[in-house]
Amino acid sequence: METTQNPPDQAGTVVVGAGIVGCNVAYQLTELGRDDVVVVDQGPMPTTGGSSTHAPGIMFQTAEEKTLTKFADYSRRLYSDLEGADGTPAYTEVGGIEVARTEERMDFLERRVENAKAWGIDDPQILSPEEVAEELPLVNEEEILGGYYSPTDGQVSGVVACDALAREAMANGAEFVPHTRTEDVTVEDGEITGVVTENGDIECDEVVVATNIWARQLGETLGVHLPVTPVEHQYTMTESLSELADGAVDVTDHPLFENYENVSGDKAKRLLADPDRPILRDQDNAMYYRTHGDAYGIGSYNHEPIVPDPMELGGNDPDGEQGSVHSFTEYHMENATHPDRPDKAPRRASDELIPATEGKELEYKYNGMFAESPNGLPVMGPVEGYDGLWTAAAIWVTHAGGAGKALAEWMENGVPRLDGGERIDLSHSDVNRFDEHEGSWDFARYLGGEEYRIVYNIMHPKWVWTEQQRDIRRTPMYHSHRELDAELWAEAGWEEPQWFDSNADLLAEYGDEIPEREGWEAKYYSPIEGAEALNVRRKVGLHDMTSFNKMEVVGADAGEFVQHLCTNDMDLDVGDVRYTLMCNEAGGVRADITVTRTDDERYLLLTTGREVGNEHVAWVRERAPENVVVNDVTSSLAAMVCTGPNARKVLSEVADVDLSDDAFPFFTSQQFFVKNVPVTALRVSYAGELGWELYAPSEYGERLWEILLDAGEEYGIRPYGNGALDALRIEKGFRLWGEDLHTEHDPYEAGLGWAVDLDTDFVGKEAVAEAAARDDSEREHLVACLTLDDPEAMVMADRPVLDPETGESLGYVHSAEYGYSVGACVAYTYLPPEYAEPGTDVQVRYEGELVDATVREEPLL
Repeated sequence: METTQNPPDQAGTVVVGAGIVGCNVAYQLTELGRDDVVVVDQGPMPTTGGSSTHAPGIMFQTAEEKTLTKFADYSRRLYSDLEGADGTPAYTEVGGIEVARTEERMDFLERRVENAKAWGIDDPQILSPEEVAEELPLVNEEEILGGYYSPTDGQVSGVVACDALAREAMANGAEFVPHTRTEDVTVEDGEITGVVTENGDIECDEVVVATNIWARQLGETLGVHLPVTPVEHQYTMTESLSELADGAVDVTDHPLFENYENVSGDKAKRLLADPDRPILRDQDNAMYYRTHGDAYGIGSYNHEPIVPDPMELGGNDPDGEQGSVHSFTEYHMENATHPDRPDKAPRRASDELIPATEGKELEYKYNGMFAESPNGLPVMGPVEGYDGLWTAAAIWVTHAGGAGKALAEWMENGVPRLDGGERIDLSHSDVNRFDEHEGSWDFARYLGGEEYRIVYNIMHPKWVWTEQQRDIRRTPMYHSHRELDAELWAEAGWEEPQWFDSNADLLAEYGDEIPEREGWEAKYYSPIEGAEALNVRRKVGLHDMTSFNKMEVVGADAGEFVQHLCTNDMDLDVGDVRYTLMCNEAGGVRADITVTRTDDERYLLLTTGREVGNEHVAWVRERAPENVVVNDVTSSLAAMVCTGPNARKVLSEVADVDLSDDAFPFFTSQQFFVKNVPVTALRVSYAGELGWELYAPSEYGERLWEILLDAGEEYGIRPYGNGALDALRIEKGFRLWGEDLHTEHDPYEAGLGWAVDLDTDFVGKEAVAEAAARDDSEREHLVACLTLDDPEAMVMADRPVLDPETGESLGYVHSAEYGYSVGACVAYTYLPPEYAEPGTDVQVRYEGELVDATVREEPLL
C-alpha cells in the first residue's frame, strides 16, 4: 500500500479516518468518478489502530433493523468481490449460526428468519441441535435447543478489507496519508474550507468525519455534539486446540503481516487467520465465536458496560498499543457482571458451549472499543449548519460497506442509494435526528452503555428504557397526564402517554370489541388502547400532540419557498390548510405534512416526524433562501387535538367562534380564544374524525387541556394515548412517516399521487414526473392495505408478506395495528402491482405461523 508521506495542500474531499468506514467512503467516492479524495489518519495504514484493526470481523447480516441488514448484505457482496493483498477474496463465506439456550431465544430465532425473509437475506434456516453440531462439531448440543443459520454470513478482516479498498481507491486517484492527526476543521460563513493537521493544512470543500470512537472529539472542536459513545468489550483467543489442528495456518508470510504485527503485536498471527467453519453467537450469554486457524476466538459482551471518556482517548502509543484497545479486565471474564445475566460468568458460559476450550489458556486477550449511538444506528449524513461537513460514525465492519456506498451516493448525487440504484431511507441514521439533550455527555454515556447492555438481549420493538435519562422533556400537560395515571413512554426525550390507566372503566363499555392478545404482541400493550380508540370514534377524545414537529416559515419569499418544498399547489389564502408531501431529489417522500398559511408572510408546517423530526427541520433549513427564516417551534407551541363526533359540541361550550361546517370548513384554520386562552385551530384530525387541532403558546397548554376536559365531561370526552392514535389512523388509511411512508417510496407507489401538482415546481419534480408517467403495472411495488382474515389475529411490523401458493416473499409489513372499528388487524405493506389489487389473498409469516390476509380497498372507514 503506497501511501503519501505528507498531506497535499489541496483536495476536493478530505476523509478523516482510514478505518473500514473511511476506506469504504473513499473507495465509493472514487468509484463515482471523484479523483480528488484525500484520506488522513493518525495511525499507520492499513492497520490504523482503530476498531477495524482489532475487530475479529464476524459478519452476521440479519438484524431487526432493515437498514443494518441492507448495509450488511451489501458489505458482504462488496467484500466478496475485493481481492486481498494475498490474492484471495477479502470475505470468507463460512456461514453463521446463532444458537438458543431458552425457548424465548428460539422464538427470537424464528423472528430472525422472518426478518431475513423480509429484508432479502438468502436462505435463512432454523436448525435442530444435531444440525448445529454437524456444522460446528465442537458445540455441545446438549446445551442448546437449536439455532438460526444464515449460509452467506461469514468473516472479513478489517485490515485486509481496508487495504483492498484503499488500493482500489488509490488506483482511482485518491491519496492516503498516514501518521497525520487532524486537529481542526476550518469554516468560513458556514462553509468548509479545509482541515488542519499536525503535518500541514489541506484546503478542501468537504470533510467526512469517519473517526468512529474519536468522532465526539472532533465534533466538540466544531461545536457539534455528536452522541457517539466508545464502549469496551472483551475479545480473547485460546491457545492451539488439538480439536482444530487441521485448521492450523502460518500467516507470517502474508503481505500485511509485518504491518499488522507492528500495531497489534503477536496476536496478528491469529487475527490474520481466516475461519474454516461457521461463525457462532450465543446471545443468551452475550458471547460470540470464530476460529483463528487452530484456535478459537471468544468475544464477550457479557459484562457490565465499560464506557471510557472519548475526550481522553489517545492514538497509538510508541510502544505499539492500539488507541482503540484497553487492557483486558480479567474480572469481567471470570465473574458475572452483566446486569441482565447475573448468574453465570462469561468463561463458564463459554466452556459449557464449547467444552474444548475448558481449562485452556486464553493466549491473547484485550478489551476492544467500538462506537455506539443512542438508538444503536449509524450517525451519518450532512451536518446541519455546515456546508460540506459529513459524518460517518458508530458503524461496524459488518455495515461499513453499505454505509460507505449510501453516503458516497448521498454526497455525489444527493440521495443515499445502494447498488442498482436501490433507494435506502436513512432518516433513523441521520446525524441531524438528535435533539439537543442527546448531545450532552451525560446522556450519550448512559444511552451508549444501554445500547451496549441490550445488544444481544431480546428486545421488543416497543421497549423503552425505564431508569436514567427519562423525564427530560415534558409537555405542558405532563402533570395532568400523571394525575390521570398515564403510561408514559419516552420518545425523542418527550414523556408521552401510550394509554391512560384512568380510562380502565371504558373496558366495561367497549371490552367485548377488543380481542385478547397473547405472546409477543401482548407485550407493552393494554386493552385500554382499544377502548380509547373506540371512545374517539363514538364520542370524543383529547390527545396531546405537542411532540409532533412544528416549523414556522417566515419572510417575504416564504410562499415561494414553501412551494419549492411541497408537491401540492401551495397557493394558499391566509387560513387555508393543505396536506402535501416533501420529496427528495430522487422523488422519494421526505415527509408528509400539513401546511397552514397563518399570515401574509408566515406559514406553519406540521409533521409527525417525532424521533427523526429534527432532520426534517434540518432539511428545510438547508434549502431556505437568505430572506426566509425557518424556526423550529415544536417546544414553544403546546398542541392537542379534540376529535370525535362530539368534538364540535365540546369546543362550542368554550370557544368564541362559529364552528359550523359553513363557518369553519374542513382544512381551514382560524385564530380565536378558548375561554381566555389564545389558540390557532386547524380543522383537521389524524384520527379521521370531526376534529380540531389546537395550538397555543406553551405556557397556556395545561390550562387549555383542563378547559377542554371539563367542557367535554358531559359529552364523554377522554384523553387518549399514542396506542389509540395508531389504531385510529391506520384504519383510516393515514400514513405514518418513517413506517409505511419514507424516502424509498415515491408518491404514486404510496398511493398519494393526489397530493402532487405537476404544474408547480418543487424539489424532486423531475423524478416525480417520471414516476407519474408510469402505469401502476410498471411500478416495482404499490402500497397495499391488508386485513387479517381471522378477526382475533394480530401481527407486528417487519414480517414477510408471502404468496400463499409459492411461499415467495413479496414484501414486508411496514406497520400494523388492530382496527377496533374495522374488527380486524390492519397492516400496510408494499407489494408487486399484480398482488396489490383488492381481493388478493396473501399470507404474513408471524412468530413461525402463516397468517392469512386479504388486500383491501382503502380507506377501510
